[in-house]
Amino acid sequence: QVQLVESGGGLVQAGGSLRLSCAASGRTGSANTMGWFRPPIGKEREFVACINWLGDSTYYADSVKGRFTISRSYASSTVYLQMNNLRPEDTAVYYCAARRRGGLPSKGDEYDSWGQGTQVTVSS
Repeated sequence: QVQLVESGGGLVQAGGSLRLSCAASGRTGSANTMGWFRPPIGKEREFVACINWLGDSTYYADSVKGRFTISRSYASSTVYLQMNNLRPEDTAVYYCAARRRGGLPSKGDEYDSWGQGTQVTVSS
């Protein structure tokens, strides 16, 4: 099992930026594809972005495309989510997820491990 710990959340004004980090430990070989999800208030878990093992293929939700960028560092076993031009509707707890297999799935059920989440609040 791989352990995931998110950080970097906080309060920011609309139009601002934040960079989330997700540090993997333990059996990091189980962290093949990694992704970010968020459950907006009153809604179910929503896919944000994911990245493959090599880091050369990514997939984004339409709502964040062009504003968010996912990347990963193998040296530190960390996945990042750079969030620019933030909007109030981006407010949510952001969760990091990992799966043993490859591909770029957008369904949460396709992932095996989850972090505890980090709160992002965007004020208008």
